[in-house]
Amino acid sequence: MRDQRHPTGPAGGDGRPEDDRYLTVAGESVHETEVNRSRFRCTLAPANTVAEAEEFIARVRARHPDATHNCWAYVIGADAAVQRSSDDGEPGGTAGPPMLQMLLRRGMRCTAAVVTRYFGGVRLGAGGLIRAYGGAVGEALDAAGTVTRRRMRRAVITVGHDRAGKLENELRAAGHPVHSVTYGSRVTIETALPGSAAGAFLAWLADATAGTARAALGPEWYGPS
Repeated sequence: MRDQRHPTGPAGGDGRPEDDRYLTVAGESVHETEVNRSRFRCTLAPANTVAEAEEFIARVRARHPDATHNCWAYVIGADAAVQRSSDDGEPGGTAGPPMLQMLLRRGMRCTAAVVTRYFGGVRLGAGGLIRAYGGAVGEALDAAGTVTRRRMRRAVITVGHDRAGKLENELRAAGHPVHSVTYGSRVTIETALPGSAAGAFLAWLADATAGTARAALGPEWYGPS
C-alpha cells in the first residue's frame, strides 16, 4: 500500500490556520460517479485523529471487499499537520495524491476520503485516473456540503452581584454565549470566545466592569462557527 506524507502548508480561504477556522464535513456521506463504465464511489467522513481516519478507511474497505481499488486520503489537524494518501494498487500518483490535493484545495481539515472503484472494462490512462479520483472527491464534497469549525476558548468570569446582570446582557450583546450563571458570594459566568481574542476580551472585560471582574481562561477547542 502506498502511503505518502506531504509537507504542511495553508490551503487558503477558511482552511487557513491563521483564520482560526477550518472546513470539514458534518458526518459520513457517500456520492457515486461513473467514468467510462467504471464506478467511483467516494465516502467522506470527519476524522480528528489518525486513528479515526484509519478506522474509517478500514470500515469502508470492509464494505467493499470485491472492489477493484479502495484508494484514500486524509488531512488531520486544523493546521493540516498530517497529510496521507494511498493509491491502493492504481498507478503511482494517480489516485491518492489527486484526492489529497482536492481536499487541500477545498480547504478541508480533519477529513478523510475513500474512493472505491469498480472497474468497468475501459482503461482511463494516468490523466483520466487523476481526473476521476480528484473529481470524485470534489463532487462528493459538493453533494455533502461542508461545515466550519472555529477555534474557541472557555472563559470563567467572577464578578460582584451589582454588576452581574448588566455584564451578562453585555456578553450576549457582544455575541458571547452564556453557558451558565452561578450565584454565590460572587457571581460566576461561564462563556466562550474565539481563541485568538483572549487579549481583546480581557481588555473589554476590565473596561466593562471597571476592573472589578476576573476571568480564568480555559483550554481551546474547535466548535461550530
